[in-house]
Amino acid sequence: MFKGLIAVLIVIVSLAACAIGPTAQQTQAVPIKGTPGVAVVYLVRSNPDLSYLPATVTLDGQLVATTYAGTYLRMEVPAGRHRLSGYAVDSGAINLDVQADRVYFVHQTVAGSWRSPSSMTSFFRLVDEQRARTMMVGATPAG
Repeated sequence: MFKGLIAVLIVIVSLAACAIGPTAQQTQAVPIKGTPGVAVVYLVRSNPDLSYLPATVTLDGQLVATTYAGTYLRMEVPAGRHRLSGYAVDSGAINLDVQADRVYFVHQTVAGSWRSPSSMTSFFRLVDEQRARTMMVGATPAG
């Protein structure tokens, strides 16, 4: 009887550990790669985010992609000044001065509600590589 109870407890604990352990996708790191002659900008949207609304992003006025919580976007841009911004009602923006052969990381946070999508706003800020890597674990490419 006692051995049976211990066996049942071991099975329950093992199943619980499997349920809370991270999956292979969640622990896989996104490869960070630079490109010679241009700047690389990674736009990272963490999961969880303040909102799960999709957010369309523009680069220098051109549509780039739509981000969701837990996605990232890799962009190659020439050296110089660039503007990342939300699209339509999303008035969030950041200006970046980038140099060739460097990698930059921008964290996008989206606030808003599906009840009032016209009040959605993206907040952009530069972050260091270590913080970006932490947010990118388990992230999927946007677009």
